Amino acid sequence: MKFYIIAGEASGDLHASNLMRELKLLDSSAQFRCWGGDMMKEQGAELVKHYKELAFMGFTEVVMNLRTILKNIEFCKKDILNFKPDVLILVDYPGFNLRIAEFAKKNGLKVFYYISPQIWAWKQSRVHHIKKYVDRMFAILPFEKDFYKKFDYEIDFVGHPLLDALEQRQKTKDSFQEFIRKNNLNEKPILAILPGSRKQEIEKMLPVMAEISSDFPDYQFVCAGISMHDKNFYSELMGKNDVKILFGKTYDLLEQSTAALVTSGTATLETALFEIPEVVCYKGGAISFQIAKRIVNVEYISLVNLIMKKEVVKELIQNEFNKKNLKVELNKLLKDKIYRDKMIGELEELKKKLGGFGASKKTAELMMKYLR
Repeated sequence: MKFYIIAGEASGDLHASNLMRELKLLDSSAQFRCWGGDMMKEQGAELVKHYKELAFMGFTEVVMNLRTILKNIEFCKKDILNFKPDVLILVDYPGFNLRIAEFAKKNGLKVFYYISPQIWAWKQSRVHHIKKYVDRMFAILPFEKDFYKKFDYEIDFVGHPLLDALEQRQKTKDSFQEFIRKNNLNEKPILAILPGSRKQEIEKMLPVMAEISSDFPDYQFVCAGISMHDKNFYSELMGKNDVKILFGKTYDLLEQSTAALVTSGTATLETALFEIPEVVCYKGGAISFQIAKRIVNVEYISLVNLIMKKEVVKELIQNEFNKKNLKVELNKLLKDKIYRDKMIGELEELKKKLGGFGASKKTAELMMKYLR
């Protein structure tokens, strides 16, 4: 079969690549044409555009890059028609993908959606668009099935694919000594900094996160760098603060960390699934934040708290995200054993709620069943 897959971010590239691997096991003659990243390419995809060309963050940034986005949409439509896929598989990335879903359905194509857009947080009216133009939704968060049911739309809850990615890693995990030797680090316990993946968010988050390193001399701070940005970009933002940087090793870093400072997004859930106590941080542009505050209707911004339906990890948002508050919360994670152990216990419970391993395999099997 011929599969056309669109993923617009690094996390989508990871999950789509694992799905592709499982689809190939079920269909040895599968052909893939994709928008995504290096991991999808490694699975044999013909890569049309890399997600690093597609990443625009916030309302104002999207408006500034609107011409580029519209050109990409038009190019994508023509490319899909030329490829003539048996199915279009959309992976999250709703601003772009929902437009493509409508176009594809109107042109008689089968449309699957893997990893639901977070329409339960804002723009709930999009559910009607999904019902009309998406043949089947494969959701990865347990509460999404009930959300869609309210709108009389039956979906498949397949479990969270991050658990698959972490399960594969257990076989190759380094010891702490091996990790620090390979990466030229010292013997001190590690505190991870995950400042995000998009340039705009890293510029806002990293300077503040790096600044508290001097307040914790018994630990070494290590930043998870994204290879699409160069070392100088990170170094300038970190200034003279004593923070090391590792590129393309986020999961290796989390495996060895004592605690983490994490920019809100998929990384908050990734950190939680490693059972690493964390502080969730977010600061957006002033205009974007004010708009978001008026239209977002969820109590928390982190997936950890949303799934658990309570505050498990501390969220420092906008003006609350500052050096003083970061220092207070990190002290609690490192020195208050009762507080730390309670959080770790909640993170263990979170894993159970996400449905166990095998999401990628289950999704692939369901897709092939519906296609046949």
